[in-house]
Amino acid sequence: MELKEITDLITAVSKSSLSEFSLEEGNLKLTLKAKNLSILENDFNTDTEKKSELKPKQEKNGITITSPLVGTFYDSPSPSAEPFVKVGDKVEKGQTIAIIEAMKLMNEIEAEYDGIVTDVLVENEAVVEYGQPLFVIS
Repeated sequence: MELKEITDLITAVSKSSLSEFSLEEGNLKLTLKAKNLSILENDFNTDTEKKSELKPKQEKNGITITSPLVGTFYDSPSPSAEPFVKVGDKVEKGQTIAIIEAMKLMNEIEAEYDGIVTDVLVENEAVVEYGQPLFVIS
């Protein structure tokens, strides 16, 4: 596989809603994961308009965390478990705050900033849209 083909593949996967992609071809084994794709996108000169879409919306009361994909919102790792976060909880950047299931894949939603959860805007097991507000963190 040529470098150009790999670059095109990375671009295609990064624009999709996949959280992980694996390819085996001969001696080559390639795995791409969504957490690492944003770093790879920066290496391939993405436009600033697209980058600004990914920034959370700044509210008067804090920062709104929005859904990065369409799927089913889960506030806990299992139905019998406590929610990842509740209003008033302190969160740290990188901490899992929810899961969105899309196409039978569980995608962890992480806090993008340190702060305190001031509002949970979605009910457990609700269907969410791309860009829909999920949490407000101050």
